[in-house]
Amino acid sequence: MAAAPEAQGFADRRRASDHESFLAHKRLRWLKIAAGLNLVAILGYAFAEVEPRPNGGTWYGYILGTIGALLIVWLSLLGVRKRAMTPGRWSLKAWTSAHVYLGLALIVIATLHTGFQLGWNVHTLAYALMMLVIASGVYGVWVYALLPHKLSDNRRELTQAQMVDALAAVDRQLEQAAQPLDRADADRVIAALAQDPFGHGLISRLSGRYRGCRTEAAIAALDAAAGDPALERVATLLGKRLAQLEQIRRHMRLKAMLEVWLYVHVPVTVMLLAALTAHIVSVFYYW
Repeated sequence: MAAAPEAQGFADRRRASDHESFLAHKRLRWLKIAAGLNLVAILGYAFAEVEPRPNGGTWYGYILGTIGALLIVWLSLLGVRKRAMTPGRWSLKAWTSAHVYLGLALIVIATLHTGFQLGWNVHTLAYALMMLVIASGVYGVWVYALLPHKLSDNRRELTQAQMVDALAAVDRQLEQAAQPLDRADADRVIAALAQDPFGHGLISRLSGRYRGCRTEAAIAALDAAAGDPALERVATLLGKRLAQLEQIRRHMRLKAMLEVWLYVHVPVTVMLLAALTAHIVSVFYYW
């Protein structure tokens, strides 16, 4: 019976951990570690007795370069870590928290490593790629912190398949309601129904602007104020269709914003590793 309070305490801590953001993991443990690492690097750069000032070719520059290179390689292993389901100190949440804050720490470490000496060479290329990877990662953290709530609010407890089913239900009603219309108005409705809601490109999805929307064109063309009951019913159903389309489009936009950064982050990380290898090889070749 004595073990029951301990078991309950462990369960409470586990639930609290489950609801804790990876950014705030263990009371910002990795933010503190990264800040401490940056502080040491800055103090070392300020007080290192090196003439001329520390740069990549000095002993202090080599220390910072080694730390930076090891961090880059370790940070690139997050994708491998995601495939291993292990709790504890090196849980995925802890690893992700370390990935974010140590990745940001690289800005200071790598910049001090360069000694603020940049040029048109493979060394600066590696630095530029690293900054691009970090920038895309910052965007990824931002969207994952902000957009899931908006995505959930927009879905209104519906899955994407259910939203598509709701659109299909309105379309079936429109097909029947459009039968009494004259040829021109019926053709506008048919054109709206034939347009693929998922057929637009990435730019449209990200911007949320869908030029050439046939549903909007049909609504604008129909004169619902003419007192024709058939036109009024079709106009009402087209309004419902447009509302459903807008929900689906918001869903696709939010999903695209959540995913698009990976199409930059991952390929540029591979390019960074290649440039980093070239940087290290060239340094030792000309040493």
